[in-house]
Amino acid sequence: MIDGFTVAGVRHEGGMAVLYDVTHPAHDLPMLMKIPRLREGEDPAAIVSFEMEQMIMPRLTGPHVPRFVAQGGFEAEPYIVMERIDGEPLSHRLRALPLPPAEVAAVGAAVADALDDLHHQNVIHLDVKPANILFRPHAEAVLVDYGLAHHETLPDLMAEEFRLPYGTVPYMAPEQALGIRSEPRSDIFALGAVLYQLATADLPFGEPQHLKGVKQRLWLDPMPPRRRRPAIPPWLQEVILRCLEVLPENRYPTAAQLAFDLRHPEQVALGTRAAKTRRDGWLTVLHRRFRQQEPVARRLATRTQIAAAPILAVAIDFGDMTEDLAGALRNQVQKMLASRPGARLACLNVLKTALLSLDTTLDEHGRNRHVQRLVELQHWARPLGLAEGRATFHVLEAADVADAILDYARANLVDHLVLGARASTLQRRVLGSVSGKVAAEAPCSVTVVRRRGGD
Repeated sequence: MIDGFTVAGVRHEGGMAVLYDVTHPAHDLPMLMKIPRLREGEDPAAIVSFEMEQMIMPRLTGPHVPRFVAQGGFEAEPYIVMERIDGEPLSHRLRALPLPPAEVAAVGAAVADALDDLHHQNVIHLDVKPANILFRPHAEAVLVDYGLAHHETLPDLMAEEFRLPYGTVPYMAPEQALGIRSEPRSDIFALGAVLYQLATADLPFGEPQHLKGVKQRLWLDPMPPRRRRPAIPPWLQEVILRCLEVLPENRYPTAAQLAFDLRHPEQVALGTRAAKTRRDGWLTVLHRRFRQQEPVARRLATRTQIAAAPILAVAIDFGDMTEDLAGALRNQVQKMLASRPGARLACLNVLKTALLSLDTTLDEHGRNRHVQRLVELQHWARPLGLAEGRATFHVLEAADVADAILDYARANLVDHLVLGARASTLQRRVLGSVSGKVAAEAPCSVTVVRRRGGD
């Protein structure tokens, strides 16, 4: 029993979480409970993506998402309870590939409808793949797994805490590989990769094992589907290759327009894509290869951050935290938030890792250290009484505390950083303090709070 839910058994074990069948006397629908993996050695991204899903799922409605039921925080047993969709995932149909063109179009149109509904709710899925697509009895597509999703009005914890892009490599859009998570047409690219797979029984870009291989799709186009399967009609090749364009502006502008073309093949305007029989020539590839893609990505990310509210970050060291210092940090942060009503607060803690020896992710009581720090951060911030979404919590794992704080501030365009000064010791006087290094090298304003009686 967890919070009144009776856990019946394991339904599915994924890379970041486990799904259990559950029942509850107050709910008569079939339900699943999702619990993140918190065992020794688990990827910290599993925790952060679960936090994202906990923020996003309660805000989603409609037939194309599982109905949200309940959730539990990290203070005890973290979980999400949602409606269980009993239809098979699209991945089960991969054994029968290639599918007839009409079936490919029907599946694609249903998924495009789901994406259109999701985008209207300010969410980009960013992990569209056959395993995350299910179908209701009336053929409505349901998108599941929102751990990598981006919400337009919520903090993007995945982007803030991890430099490497997360996603499923065969379906990942080029701009997503560059770290851009705010482009809805990334989902259209992923759906194009799914359609290519359904129509040809092959993946458009194979399965590269490294990020370098993913970035090659910035200049390499896929083999035209009709080259692999001549029976594919030209209109379907036109649709698929338009979805798989390198530049988002050359893809379908909306998922609704993609759904329309898939339902009205006779109205698809056939262009050069429909007639392609081979990949683009080396001159086109060379032009794409040397186009300044990454600087453009950085400029887009910068403009997005500038348009948002200012970001205030507070770095908290629980190893040297007294009540006086904790209160002084809270008071300083509260004053700054009061004068900046549109600001958001990022609460940081660095979980120090060893340079050479193998670290354990569990404490002496067998609890996940990352999760314990996350709970401590939430406890510290609770007296501030901030509205949901205004404060976020980040446990950074690094060998050097100051470098981790500085990297976070640079990557997330922090406007002002607050941190406490630890008591002076001979070692800090000789080697330098964390607060001193951060104050000297930070790309933003820094306030150092000292405890009463501190040096």
